[in-house]
Amino acid sequence: MTGSLVAEQILSVGIDIGTTTTQLVFSRLTLENTASLVSAPRIEIVAKEVIYRSAIHFTPLKSQREIDDQKTRELIEQEYRAAGVSPEQVQTGAVIITGEAARKQNAETVLRSLSGLAGEFVVATAGPALEGIIAGKGAGAEQESKRRGATIVNLDIGGGTTNIAVFRNGDVIDTACLDIGGRLIKFRDGRGEVSYIADKVRSLARTMNLTIVEQQKPTEAALATITRRMATILDEVLGLSPASPELAMMLTDHDLRRDYQIDYVSFSGGVADCIQMSPSGNDYQYGDIGKILGRAIANSKMTQQLQIFKATETIRATVVGAGSHTTSVSGSTISVSPAALPLQNIPVLKLSAEDEMLPFALWGEVIHKKVQWFNLEGEKQNLALAFNGPESLGFDELTTLARGIISGMEEVLCKTCPLIVVIEKDLAKVMGQTLRSLLGFNKDVICIDTVRVQNGDYIDIGRELADGNVVPVIVKTLAFNY
Repeated sequence: MTGSLVAEQILSVGIDIGTTTTQLVFSRLTLENTASLVSAPRIEIVAKEVIYRSAIHFTPLKSQREIDDQKTRELIEQEYRAAGVSPEQVQTGAVIITGEAARKQNAETVLRSLSGLAGEFVVATAGPALEGIIAGKGAGAEQESKRRGATIVNLDIGGGTTNIAVFRNGDVIDTACLDIGGRLIKFRDGRGEVSYIADKVRSLARTMNLTIVEQQKPTEAALATITRRMATILDEVLGLSPASPELAMMLTDHDLRRDYQIDYVSFSGGVADCIQMSPSGNDYQYGDIGKILGRAIANSKMTQQLQIFKATETIRATVVGAGSHTTSVSGSTISVSPAALPLQNIPVLKLSAEDEMLPFALWGEVIHKKVQWFNLEGEKQNLALAFNGPESLGFDELTTLARGIISGMEEVLCKTCPLIVVIEKDLAKVMGQTLRSLLGFNKDVICIDTVRVQNGDYIDIGRELADGNVVPVIVKTLAFNY
């Protein structure tokens, strides 16, 4: 039997501004108390339903290096009207600038132009690791790996990048990103004359003594050769072929570890649809190498040696993942000052395991030193202090720990921002009440639990849900240049 708290539904938006396309989805998330009547509430997201899918638009660009922020906003406004949704109705979600689009000169300007339109509580992110994870969730790889008890690697192959996420039993165990995608060579008017070639692809062509230059029409053999090389580099990153120097060249950040066995592979992104496509027809119909790259992947070791899990979403995987899978909810024993919410883009200061082994009386000094990491050119900013926490605390230990937190966060407390504490263990309610009491009840305190974060993460916390029992939380990494 579940608790008496009735189910509550919230509206989530996912907006994906990619190298090639821009799209939007609205999803309905259902929250429900899954605890028994005699237990403390345990609020969980029990259902996720996509209720509106936008048209797939080409991402508006002013140039190869600049997104048209005004036209992008107009596209999103158009889709809001088509869906019959106003920004005030949106309670959570994500705006994602992905792939090469994240490297455009004005990516941050575009995100600012969408502020307000995207709703009161929307996270803006663009890191390749997070993009791969979100796409893998949208493609169904996360859920299927948990259902099958298997390791599934999802390759989200878009216009500018291939974002890889590896899921084992529902958990992310590895990520990588490569500059391999369908729009890294573009053609003029479907004739096969090159109008654009990305720098990394130009470098890759040189290693193969291939001539692919702008304003000229390359041979079909040259295009087949370079896309086959891209496919073999994907084989390499999965450990199906020996790693080459070209693999290191095409990586955007870090490599996969390759210390685990892959059970299944799945493909999402726009190129995924080309993998299953018939080889007949015009190779240049999309104005890029997407179809040719898809054919190369279809004949690669990935598809020959690994079992294929058919993704539930392909070109829409990232946007569906952004709208349906970025949001979680806190534990139900929290302590928050409602007037201080929502909060966005709060950097996380996470104590290490070694820090947590110290006596509570020393925590203040440790926290104080680490707060200095975030003082940029003398300008202080608010932080979320995070730690795992002990299994249980006596009254004296709780008070000592709370005093250490206040002492260590003193520089943050002098601002008008609330004191924000994120605990992995179920301790937030009593900790928040203690902190508020020690601060004389004249300081806003946000203390939440059962949320896992790391240094380098940013956190968004939305307004209270489920009769004040929980808050929606998005943990993310902001990275505009990688």
